Amino acid sequence: QSPSTTPVEKKVKSDKSTATPAPEPASKQVAPQVDDLLDLERFGGEIETNDGQKTSLRSLLEESNAGVVIFTYPRASTPGCTKQACLFRDNHKLLTSTGLAIYGLSADSPKANTTFLTKQNLPYPLLCDPAFTLIGAIGFKKAPKGTTRGVFAVDKKGKVLLREAGGARRDSGCCSEPRGQNNRARGCQGRGQIA
Repeated sequence: QSPSTTPVEKKVKSDKSTATPAPEPASKQVAPQVDDLLDLERFGGEIETNDGQKTSLRSLLEESNAGVVIFTYPRASTPGCTKQACLFRDNHKLLTSTGLAIYGLSADSPKANTTFLTKQNLPYPLLCDPAFTLIGAIGFKKAPKGTTRGVFAVDKKGKVLLREAGGARRDSGCCSEPRGQNNRARGCQGRGQIA
């Protein structure tokens, strides 16, 4: 019997004649690391956009120019999550200038995420994952039913570019802002900590 593989592949296998095992439950999956190559056919399952459209990581990558950045947040419209979402909003132009598409991801309902998106004037879609399929696959599921703050970036071919638990910080390479700018002055209503 051959050993089971996970949806994360360290390299592309040359022998594809063997049957593909079913995805492992999120709790048993190994979180992908930088430079891992994801098996996009099976990775992360189906999720939903805040406007109710079914999608997957594979589809998001196909629609992007260069790849995607996904930040995970525990709950829409809470202080820490609002601050985190505003950080990506305020750096949206810089981040998307590289061809990357930005998405927020939580287990919230489409209605809760749409309210959050509208209230904070977010220029990117929010993804809903109540079954924790993608959240678990990228390693940001908190037992028993929660989400850990984090940032995950992958290129169009499925290569992991970044996986950072705890969320983006102003001083991280993901969302650094020019000196002298103030997110609160631009309408960020969150006052909690990001990490």
